[in-house]
Amino acid sequence: MKKPTHNRLLVSLGLALFFSCMGTAQIQNVEVLNAPIDVSKDFENYLNTFYFADELTEFDTQTGKGKLKYRRYNYQTRQAFNNMLVKPDTISANEFPLTEYEVSPVLPFEIQFISDRTIRIKTTSGPQFHPQTTSLMLVDGVAPNHPELWKSSKINGGYQFISKKGKVEILTKPWHVKIYDEKGKLLTSTLHNTDFKNTYTPALPFSFVRRNSDYSRSMGAAFSLEPDEKIFGCGESFTQFNKRGQKVVLWTDDANGIQNETMYKPIPFYMSSRGYGVFMHHSTPITVDFGKYFGSANEIYIGDDEADLFFFIGEPKDILDEYTNLTGKAAMPPLWSFGFWMSRITYFSEKEGREVAKNLRKYKIPTDVIHFDTGWFDVDWRNNYEFAKSRFDDPTKMMADLKDDGFQVCLWQLPYFTPKNTLFNEIVNNGLAVKDRKGNLPYEDAVLDFSNPETVTWYQGKLKKLFDQGVAVFKVDFGEAAPADGIYHSGRTGFYEHNLYPLRYNKAVAEITQKEKGYTLIWARSTWAGSQRYPLHWGGDAATSNGAMSAELRGGLSLGLSGFSFWSHDVGGFVTKSPEDLYRRWTPFGMLTSHVRSHGEPPTEPWLYSKEFLESFRKADNMRYELMPYIYAQAKESAQKGLPMLRALFVEYPQDAGSWLVDNEYLFGSSMLVAPLFENVTERDVYLPEGIWIDYQTKKVYQGGWHKIQVGDIPIVVLVKNGTVIPHIALAQSTKDMDWSKLTLKVFADYKTTQATGIVYLPNGAAVENLTVTKTGNSFEVQPNGLNGKTTFKVENVK
Repeated sequence: MKKPTHNRLLVSLGLALFFSCMGTAQIQNVEVLNAPIDVSKDFENYLNTFYFADELTEFDTQTGKGKLKYRRYNYQTRQAFNNMLVKPDTISANEFPLTEYEVSPVLPFEIQFISDRTIRIKTTSGPQFHPQTTSLMLVDGVAPNHPELWKSSKINGGYQFISKKGKVEILTKPWHVKIYDEKGKLLTSTLHNTDFKNTYTPALPFSFVRRNSDYSRSMGAAFSLEPDEKIFGCGESFTQFNKRGQKVVLWTDDANGIQNETMYKPIPFYMSSRGYGVFMHHSTPITVDFGKYFGSANEIYIGDDEADLFFFIGEPKDILDEYTNLTGKAAMPPLWSFGFWMSRITYFSEKEGREVAKNLRKYKIPTDVIHFDTGWFDVDWRNNYEFAKSRFDDPTKMMADLKDDGFQVCLWQLPYFTPKNTLFNEIVNNGLAVKDRKGNLPYEDAVLDFSNPETVTWYQGKLKKLFDQGVAVFKVDFGEAAPADGIYHSGRTGFYEHNLYPLRYNKAVAEITQKEKGYTLIWARSTWAGSQRYPLHWGGDAATSNGAMSAELRGGLSLGLSGFSFWSHDVGGFVTKSPEDLYRRWTPFGMLTSHVRSHGEPPTEPWLYSKEFLESFRKADNMRYELMPYIYAQAKESAQKGLPMLRALFVEYPQDAGSWLVDNEYLFGSSMLVAPLFENVTERDVYLPEGIWIDYQTKKVYQGGWHKIQVGDIPIVVLVKNGTVIPHIALAQSTKDMDWSKLTLKVFADYKTTQATGIVYLPNGAAVENLTVTKTGNSFEVQPNGLNGKTTFKVENVK
């Protein structure tokens, strides 16, 4: 139902009565299977009852706890000049007996202080009878509370709390929570009904809805948006980069592509250009209207009957650091994972796998991983964790031989089991699958219930046997279709468990991988908040088109702004054979992301295209392998600080206004700016943040601002920040064969620059940050550093 406005009312009385008879739950059943749940529809339904947060009736500054009074409203209609006006108005109670129920309920409100930058606001729409449990989304299960970091005092009309990094004001009537930075700039504020007195638009203040269909409640947290404010994040979103003016539904979905509004990887987190971020600590469906309906209001519609919101104050790096302190930072993947992954859908046999490995070395395509997708079982897609005996003579020996030649093996699998799967009866009979309300299966498939510890143990046992055979990593595919109406072992329905499913799935695979292999690594498609702890994730099923390539970058940038350090995508696209010119341009883009894999409809192997393409692919791959010391060092630092490897420009340059407007280029780590070619051209417009930049390929020097830049020999624009040391290593066909005892420090510096810096991390754990080279005469020399005796440096000035 469309949101009521002061314009024409689009829903007839007859349709309203029909919906009233059906009830909200049955209306949702009209949707196709696993369609995303848009909670905002319940806040638009004028048949429901609304409760607006009105005044703080009591508050204790020592505990941060108080009581918040809500007033009851309904939408009321009024005809005026042939239009139907619809606005909320107060109403009396409609329960019986009147003596037993509150007309204006007084409910708990709480504020906590996680750090000097992080504030937690909690409200509830009614009594909570379920036991409080630890949260899978939080790295320690619970959030810390440090009220001693914020000094409280009484102010006119309320209370205030001040830390070194910000200020919070809590006003009693009308109730507001206002959040400021350390300089006193208002970042955002809760919205009260009085804030809309100067408009005819019936926008909702901070409130909750009580559905007439089943009396369930959901919170609606409303916050101010300021002019020119921009919003980023929400997971791997492929729509426009700046979410201001958009309505985002946070519901894990098999998006079937990367050019639509649904997401494999929604994350209930966003950040604002005003200097704050917000984590919506919920697993229920959430819809956020970032000023789409009413330009100055950010409406957060939460399926849960509580609101649990964390606010982070600071610049983008501060916000990401604080958010990942709370929900977890990425584990550092092993060195070999940063090499090239070769795949297609699919290699069906040991013979094919060995042939691919042989050709990769024959054609000198540096590679570290060969991935077997859906076809390593007896029946394609029928996942039973067993190699097809007729097509894999000795998978253990195959993987050992491949490892000796520098190849790790990745295997595909998924958590859904068809009725013909040999494991189906075992899963069902042992109660390892999600059930429906009748105790049956919601789908024809058995869906593993990862909220059940017995399921996790059974599942990890299957993976362990394959690890014992020599598998290095698993592709953690799907996970977006956990039954929304399912009943889970946790005791909750899919309304709460659906979005948590990817996190449970990621965790189960990552933890057995860590136990058996000694590193945390998966290759996953679906996520929720906290999944960043279990790298890495790839971008889903991209079309083979320029538009998909461009959308892929927007999705990667958005995911990086949601706490994920590591991300990849299918180079060239997935759905059909990639056109050669697209594949040629997409390849260096893939090579300059944290991880890189060619995968999709065959052919994906570069020698099956033209000789010219093969050479172009090899050059881009060689560039990546020679850059491995830079990539590894940036990965290590990103993991430690909660930063993305694929980095929006404003993360490094928040004071540069132009950096907030760019979504078709990115920083690869902290020092390399990358601008892919999204069309079959040889030059493109590139925005450079303030300062001096040097072309990685042509060595031309540019000042900050807009430039039309020609590509070099490799079809991509790459520039390096002036005064940067980029460590390189001699080319090898596998990271296993790299010689880390000899590194080349390439110095990118104009003629005026006399000192340059970089960072180096060695795979053995030795590290030096802020490695410095100083100009002496016409050359640069390395200053003393902590890696003496562990590696040697050759310094090259690229100018």
